[in-house]
This record gives sequence, structure tokens and C-alpha cells, in this order.
Amino acid sequence: MPITVARPRRIAIAGALMLALFGAGTGIAKRERAEGYLSPGDFDVTTVLEPAPRKGDPRYDADRKIFRATRVLLNTPRGAMATSDVDTSNAALMRDFSCAVGMSLTPQNAPATLNVVARAGADTAAQTTIAKNVYRRARPFHQDRGAVCQPVAELGDSYDYPSGHTTWGWTWALILSELAPDRAGPILRRGRAYGDSRFVCGAHNESAVEGGMLSGSATMAVVRTKAAFQADLASARAEIARLRADPATPRPQGCAAEEALVAQRVMPRLDR
Repeated sequence: MPITVARPRRIAIAGALMLALFGAGTGIAKRERAEGYLSPGDFDVTTVLEPAPRKGDPRYDADRKIFRATRVLLNTPRGAMATSDVDTSNAALMRDFSCAVGMSLTPQNAPATLNVVARAGADTAAQTTIAKNVYRRARPFHQDRGAVCQPVAELGDSYDYPSGHTTWGWTWALILSELAPDRAGPILRRGRAYGDSRFVCGAHNESAVEGGMLSGSATMAVVRTKAAFQADLASARAEIARLRADPATPRPQGCAAEEALVAQRVMPRLDR
């Protein structure tokens, strides 16, 4: 039997509570909210995003097939990566992208990088939260039974579309690829995999992952026009260049295994 979808009022109240506690993009980490670069009225992502899939939309049927087909991944190394990717703390994201950048990033050794991502992330998260509250789509486990890689209670009754986790990870990927453009390929692949982890986990529909990436990209296009962002980006670029040139900067371990998981195809065939 399908799991009953929570009532919209209950979802809205819980979603507001989760935003107050965690910021946009629900997760287990209590991230402090930085001041963003955008001013009210600068941008509205709902003018860019397609509406969330509804019954009768081919994307709706595809989401259900993907959720059911990917439950088998949870007890695999790729499922373990998805579980690790649940953590949205700054330290976790810096760890997650260290292999892609080619050095170990921490809040202690890269504060300027953390600052620019946190500020831009406040903007991308705010826009994704606006879209969530407009579209109000329930998460996949409310529609179909299936294991999820994190306790459902951590997600409350917050909305699915677009994915806040994906927006946060994609914001990191977009900015890091500007700071280390020669590593853009690995960085963006890891950002994509971070988003894919959400439907591997079962916490989001695949369309919500795509929506989170688009929400992040569209918002960042506006953030990049701000002089304050460009100034902070320049400081972070100098910081990353200095760290990469320093032989004393630690290098991450296990990168070959991580890259193999990032390269793994997780989207099932839908024509069967």
C-alpha cells in the first residue's frame, strides 16, 4: 500500500520549522545562515523553473520508476556515498570536494573559500526554498514504499521540489570550478553526483535533483553580477592558488575509489 501523503498545512508548517532550524535544503547539519549577495527583488527562480511534475506529466511517471528501481543501490558502495552525502555541514562539503579539487579543504585552511560559498549559498538556498513553497510536491516515499538512506523524521514533512541538498552541493561545485578551472571537470562531476545521491538515497525525486541544479545555476548567474561576490571570489581564488602551490597542504586519500563511484551510472533504464 502507498504511504499516505501528509496534508499540505502540516507540510507547510514543518517546512517553515525546518527552514528556521537548518536554513534552506533540509539536512542533518545545522548550518549557520550567512548574509547573501542578492537584495529582495533581484531574482525570482520560479520564473525559470518548470512546475513540479504532476499526474499526467511523463516526468511524474519517470520519477516513480526511478525511485523504485534505485532502492537496490542502498546496500552498495554508491548507497554508502549517498548516505555520507546527507551531511550538509561546511566541513562535510569541503571534504566531499577535496578529491575533485586535488587537495584537502577544511574550514580552517580555506576560510575565504568558505565565506564566498556560504554567502552565495544563502542566495541559492533562499531561491530553492521559495520554489519549494510554491510547488509543494511531496517526497517520493510518500508515494511509493521503499527504503530511504536517512531517517524520514530528519526530513520532516518538507517539500521535494527542487532539492535543497542538490542546490547546496551544486553551489559548491560552480564556485570551486571557478576557483580551480583546470579541475572543473572533476569538480562538476562530483557536484552532479552529490545531487544524484538524493534520489539514490530516496529522499528526493530525480526531477527535484534536476530542479535543484537549475535553481542553483540560475541564481548564481545573478549572484555573479554583484561586485561584492566578485571581490570575495578573488580572495578565495588567491587562497586556493596558494594552498595548491604549497607542498605542505594535505592531499586527500581514496580518490580513485571515489571517482569510480562518481562515474557510476545510477539512472536506471526506463524503457523496460
